[in-house]
Amino acid sequence: MRLLATKPGHDGSLAYVVDGRLAFSFEAEKDSGRRYAPLDSSGIVHALEHVCGIPDALVLSGWATGSDFAGRPVGAGYIGLEEPRSSHIALLGHRLRLVTSSHERSHLLCAYALSPYPQGQPCYALIWEGRIGAFYEISGGMEITRLAEIMVAPGIRYAFAYALADPSFSLGPGQIRLGDSGKLMALAAYEDVAEPESDENLLLDRLFGTLHETPRFLKADFRQFKVVNSGVQSVHSKRLARLVSDRLFEIFYERIKPLIIDQRPLLIAGGCGLNCEWNRRWLDAGLFSDVFVPPCPNDTGSAIGSAADAQWHLTGNAKLHWSVYCGQPFFDDLGYKATTQLGPFRKCGDDVGTVAVALRSGAVLGLVAGRAEMGPRALGNRSIVAAPFQRSMLDRLNAIKKREPFRPIAPVCLEEDMKEHFDLPCPSPYMLHFARVKSSLLGATTHVDGSARVQTVSARQNASLHGLLSSFKVVTGVGVLCNTSLNFNGAGFINRTSDLVTYASETGLDGFVIDGTFFRRDSDRM
Repeated sequence: MRLLATKPGHDGSLAYVVDGRLAFSFEAEKDSGRRYAPLDSSGIVHALEHVCGIPDALVLSGWATGSDFAGRPVGAGYIGLEEPRSSHIALLGHRLRLVTSSHERSHLLCAYALSPYPQGQPCYALIWEGRIGAFYEISGGMEITRLAEIMVAPGIRYAFAYALADPSFSLGPGQIRLGDSGKLMALAAYEDVAEPESDENLLLDRLFGTLHETPRFLKADFRQFKVVNSGVQSVHSKRLARLVSDRLFEIFYERIKPLIIDQRPLLIAGGCGLNCEWNRRWLDAGLFSDVFVPPCPNDTGSAIGSAADAQWHLTGNAKLHWSVYCGQPFFDDLGYKATTQLGPFRKCGDDVGTVAVALRSGAVLGLVAGRAEMGPRALGNRSIVAAPFQRSMLDRLNAIKKREPFRPIAPVCLEEDMKEHFDLPCPSPYMLHFARVKSSLLGATTHVDGSARVQTVSARQNASLHGLLSSFKVVTGVGVLCNTSLNFNGAGFINRTSDLVTYASETGLDGFVIDGTFFRRDSDRM
């Protein structure tokens, strides 16, 4: 069975499932598109070039105009646990089945379909995202029950805390910037607040006082609080980041704990699933037998979830075979294999040891291999890598990325060396778990509170990245590198040679590696 699924609205994507295998998940922002972009016609055409034959069903992930509960439903709409709806439509001279299920179900089915647990394993599930904050039970027979509606719009409340301190934020009632949540997560590490002050308590009450109403926060209504427009790196901002992070998690934990009747795995879905600290707290909570977060817990996984839901509806199978590297293929529009020079970069061969020595010497390199990662984390196929030892490397990487200086850079580590450097109880292949750094060597990838958002790599998962880490360990004694996404500021991953050369030239990268071929900046052309 061939299923082609589309996700409307921001984080637009197309997923193609063939006989239970995720053939691809193409995201609109990838290939240097605008972050969180909806699908456009060129993206749809590009995806269709990789579809073999007429699909057995088209799948529409539910949405709502304005991405609000109250907006006009698109497909099966935003909220709802009803089973998928199926109908027939005429398209391009063919009669095709159309299946649609809700946005809420897309999150649940994405996490369920990609999880390592067999179908029939009862699970708990948590969705916390911009609009939904709820806890669920998924039975062995795939019956989904919403056990508790814990909070409306946890993601909006969380992101708005960053906006309060940022003088540049001036959006209208209820509006947020999608990128602010990740910045607040970084800021929370700067403070270890025991008790809020009276002013902070009043502010927390405003943010979390009415949990079951859609917040329509307007910054001007908070002007009496010290944090407002104090600057995102102010003491007030950092304290609020810590307090909001703790309060939000505590609300969910206290509501969920009494609902647990036995030890089952927890599935985490929704954009808050990208918060590595919260993921680690759930892992350490002792409430669940295991915790699984897919690499695309935010809306980039909604098309995949809807495809899995349609597959279950039509065949009874809710599980998918998949690889995280199922995104867009790299487009070589400059013919790098047939040339010795790309702009100011000269080909240096394909010896991974040469790349490792360059990294040891302080080089910052782009790393491109095969198909792009699905989801928002760069996991070695669309990455920038560098040596992890010096704090100055963190500053250089943030300058290259045009990011705020308080934001950390993640480490990528050989899975077999994980326990030497980090306190992780299990591998972290998708860079979704917080860890304490045990090694004093990793100055560039250790956040201010001694934490890191680590990715672990096995030879089976990514042979080329594992090989580079192994070679770097040979020349330095440490199998860890800095790893951050290869993208223009405000855009998705770079996915073609011309963009890579432009980016590397403009930002000062020392070179790049494309499928093992090393191009290094030519000093004669500098």
